[in-house]
Amino acid sequence: MKYMVLIGVLWVFNPWVMANETRITRGEYIDSWKAVAVDNMVQHGIPASITLAQGILESGDGNSELARKANNHFGIKCHSDWSGKRVYHDDDAKGECFRKYSDARESFSDHSQFLKKKRYESLFELDITDYKGWAKGLKQCGYATNPKYADRLIEIIERNDLTRYDLEGLALITGSPLAEKPQRSSRARAKRDREDAFATVDLTRQRAVDLSDNRIKYVKGRKGDTFESLADELGMMAWQFKKYNDFSKSHQIAEGERIYLQPKRNRAKATTHLVEEGETLWEVSQRYGVKLKKLYKRNDLAPGTQPKPGTRLQLR
Repeated sequence: MKYMVLIGVLWVFNPWVMANETRITRGEYIDSWKAVAVDNMVQHGIPASITLAQGILESGDGNSELARKANNHFGIKCHSDWSGKRVYHDDDAKGECFRKYSDARESFSDHSQFLKKKRYESLFELDITDYKGWAKGLKQCGYATNPKYADRLIEIIERNDLTRYDLEGLALITGSPLAEKPQRSSRARAKRDREDAFATVDLTRQRAVDLSDNRIKYVKGRKGDTFESLADELGMMAWQFKKYNDFSKSHQIAEGERIYLQPKRNRAKATTHLVEEGETLWEVSQRYGVKLKKLYKRNDLAPGTQPKPGTRLQLR
């Protein structure tokens, strides 16, 4: 009898047995988190398929110890800027610090914010439905050390048809009926349509997001705006505004000023521009939505120099 009781106690408290008895299936994981992934796609511009595939891979379908005990589905470590709760877990080294969340939804939101670091900024120039480009870009940007990381993400996405959630997110972004999967021959058109749709999206319900003639999202500056306050309001990072707009380190946001939320283009729709009295090359860059360094190069100007009034600048 004592032996039987002991066996029962061992069965009840054996974590390996418990984990296997309550193991989450991949289908259950997807059903649980697909809506959160789509919501993050709408808010942050990250494909829902990528978010789900990374969650599946990093958390073992939500069955990893980190996911169960810390609600951390993406293996995000503490880093120096983390002030929240933490747990310690053996990974690349013994006893590494990982972020602990009170709710797994916080993990998904934190993952989206994590991908807005400067290291991953090139990903946001990709089409929002280009899951292969995102998967390969994550690997190239150093998100994971596994040489097969991109291939594994792509396999998970295709095997589980996760691109359907990208289409759901795209439909919400555009405010249109559920979009059909874009064909390769029309990917450029799909990207333009997505950018056009963002022209009518009010991300904050308070500040309209417009679209420039060069198809770049922007907002207008308000009195008291700072890069930090805009970052909080729009769910972006302060460095993004500075980089996308070629702002100097000392730049102060002016009321009514155009502030791009995406990188400017390599060329404008217009062909040339006649420089006016007192006009700087940066002002031309902002007016047409063209990267400042491209204007310098295209017009054989040394960085920092200004064109003379009456100069005809090449914009494309």
